[in-house]
Amino acid sequence: MNFKPETLTRIDEVITHYPDLRSGTLPLLHLIQEDVGHISDESIEWIAEKLELEPINVLEVVTFYPMFRRKPIGRRHIKVCRTLPCALAGGYRTCGKFESEFNTRLGEVSLDGEVTVEFVECLASCGTAPVVLIDEVLHENVDEAKAKTISDQIKAEATKGA
Repeated sequence: MNFKPETLTRIDEVITHYPDLRSGTLPLLHLIQEDVGHISDESIEWIAEKLELEPINVLEVVTFYPMFRRKPIGRRHIKVCRTLPCALAGGYRTCGKFESEFNTRLGEVSLDGEVTVEFVECLASCGTAPVVLIDEVLHENVDEAKAKTISDQIKAEATKGA
């Protein structure tokens, strides 16, 4: 696997904290996803070998936790809360606006590779619903108009970076 040297160093350090190597599965998955952006079959096999497990033991962890992605996402990750307060405040319309602005569907990468839009469970800001997490920045009270403004900003940043 082609992980960054600092990721490999962190992995080796993290493993020392777990006398039972199996217990290092979750931290290693987080480190690899942080480095590569998703958990591939090759990464699962690599972790299994590193922790002296069978690949199925790692795969069951990956498929149990929804925060792990099995395929790459766009450069920008738009996560729209779908929990009841956000849904009632228009979260589904907000999500639809992001999908139409980037001509993509939930969980897919836009054709330009710029964004992936996903529904997620509670983002813990029910009083300011609907909420959207873009990369690591929380946006509150995101109606369709605000989703359009945010989308325009993302498109402008992508054009500058191209």
